[in-house]
Amino acid sequence: MSDRPGSEFRAGFAAFVGRPNVGKSTLMNALVGTKVAITSSKPQTTRRVIRGIVHRPDAQLVIVDTPGLHRPRTLLGERLDSLVLSTLTEVDVLGFCVPANEPIGKGDRFIAEKLGAVKKTPVVAVVTKCDLASREEVAKQLLAVSQLAEFAEIVPVSAKGDDQLDVLADLLIERLPESPPLYAGGELTDEPEQVLVAELIREAALEGVRDELPHSIAVVVEEMGPREGRDDLLDVYAFMFVERDSQKAIVIGPGGSRLKDVGSRARKQIEALLGSRVYLDLRVKVAKEWQRDPKQLRRLGFYD
Repeated sequence: MSDRPGSEFRAGFAAFVGRPNVGKSTLMNALVGTKVAITSSKPQTTRRVIRGIVHRPDAQLVIVDTPGLHRPRTLLGERLDSLVLSTLTEVDVLGFCVPANEPIGKGDRFIAEKLGAVKKTPVVAVVTKCDLASREEVAKQLLAVSQLAEFAEIVPVSAKGDDQLDVLADLLIERLPESPPLYAGGELTDEPEQVLVAELIREAALEGVRDELPHSIAVVVEEMGPREGRDDLLDVYAFMFVERDSQKAIVIGPGGSRLKDVGSRARKQIEALLGSRVYLDLRVKVAKEWQRDPKQLRRLGFYD
């Protein structure tokens, strides 16, 4: 199974954990080699546990991208944190992500403490965004991270500069069990297409909105399929949910200009993902205080 004589094939799960906006999704996309998780400069962009699959001749590394751990202020926030904490005990190795260009804070210390409680799972500390810091700053951050806890390894990387990604993959794979592949070759994620499409729409909607809005946006694809009599066109019907009428006005924009722009950018990304022309019907609805309402959270796909 492996190209290296005497070596066994390894397969297993690695979870990237860290506070919001430390580059976990960007790092996973870079390792997988394609976009399987949406990215944004806005915190709390990731709301689901998304798996990206790295295929190598000697191994299959399944990366689990988690929402950023934070102090929750809503029921949605509590569920996201619960999701992350339950993931910690279900993987073979953990990647603790800390950006090179920001000082270590309370959030990083809190997460390091949580990881320290997971005794049986090795933790590799990953200093991300090294392209945004000088060599001296990276060196200082590596030292600061080493003082947070006892890590199996500490590695600096740059997802955007493609720097040290192979080293990180090797360090993670070394800690996977010997196992046959867990997914078919060529499969890059196990996310359903409708979920990926909804996430691409939400990513487009996050660009340029006011700071308070990202947490209030949820997207659900109600229906998706080929148009009758057309093999070359896919119809996608989606709803974007916000919490208040004032937010609906922001998302739609003057004369519908902003919503049209969101739809256009999302459609291009969906076409690239699915390899087909797409007709996107995108509408905005108000679901009052959905982040705090258990029934609405379930309807939008955020389960207990």
